[in-house]
Amino acid sequence: MSDDVGMINLSHFAIFDVEGPDAERLLETLSVAQVGGDKPVGSVVYTNFLDHQGGVHADLVICRLADNRYRVVTGGADGNRDWVTVRNHRDDHGHDADITIRTHDLATLGLWGPRAREVLGRLVDPNMLSNEAFPFATAQQLSLALPDGKNVDVWAARISYVGELGWELYLDNDSTTALPLYDALLDAGVVPVGIETYASSRRLEKCFRLQGADLETEWNAHESGVARAKVKSADFVGKEVYLAGYEQQPVAMLCTMTLDTPSVAGGTPRYPVGTWPILDPASKEVLVDGKGRRSYSTSTSYCPSIGEHVVMGYLPIERAKVGEKLVLEYFDEGGDGHYPMTVRIVGRGSLFDPDGLRVRG
Repeated sequence: MSDDVGMINLSHFAIFDVEGPDAERLLETLSVAQVGGDKPVGSVVYTNFLDHQGGVHADLVICRLADNRYRVVTGGADGNRDWVTVRNHRDDHGHDADITIRTHDLATLGLWGPRAREVLGRLVDPNMLSNEAFPFATAQQLSLALPDGKNVDVWAARISYVGELGWELYLDNDSTTALPLYDALLDAGVVPVGIETYASSRRLEKCFRLQGADLETEWNAHESGVARAKVKSADFVGKEVYLAGYEQQPVAMLCTMTLDTPSVAGGTPRYPVGTWPILDPASKEVLVDGKGRRSYSTSTSYCPSIGEHVVMGYLPIERAKVGEKLVLEYFDEGGDGHYPMTVRIVGRGSLFDPDGLRVRG
């Protein structure tokens, strides 16, 4: 995906459409970002839902399909929770909107890499895929002409969780439709990529967050590095606390670190996974922030594009400094499971972005 083009089966995505007179009002009062108002049909908006204490409750994409119709796309593990959140808010406030679950109706295929436009342009008029005709953060209907003469209709959203040019292609979840498209892309030289590359290594190289791991209600949007530069005028759940966060120094910050060495004391290289304590290198005590929250690895993976093992985690604000030396405890057997690491990014940033924001290329 850095040099060519890859595809990923993303059919685990949870998808539901919200339609009706109050569809915009319903989603606007849940979303930190503006999803309605003057947003044009076809807009694709990454947003968060907050709880009433300002904690990050959800991380999802909302697409405007028509004036009073929206599509919500969220992670497979979060789908039922996010659907319940929207449904309950609708029912509690008497909004007139229908919610239709589309998860099982639609298959999803991610297509990303510098050659994504070229490959997709073999199946549709290439002029339709230019930056001008198909800007980043928009969605359109496309009819793809496959080499076998079959036409496949897809709803294509230009967005990326891997930091590269490309699209999420949504189509009927039918083997007579989805498999021919997969085979056509395979024959065009597109490399099938495992979901862990998408969900772990690739997104960690770009320092993208994962709901349920890096994003949790225990931390607010400012601590998580997802607070927006501008705040919309419309009210939304958690807005008062969210606004107050701009005037306060965060107690902790989500940071990105890399292990200094993959082995301890010259031993066998290890590649930590899971949730592990983050320690002070001198005392070997777990770091604790001003609210009593203990630091641990929220995400971790070896990232082949940079040849380093990456760790994400929340650090007390006084330790959230680029160059800060820390220790990750991993299977501490006999005191040998302490892996030195260095803070590389505080809040937003990217470890691997050689050509700038390539997703917009």
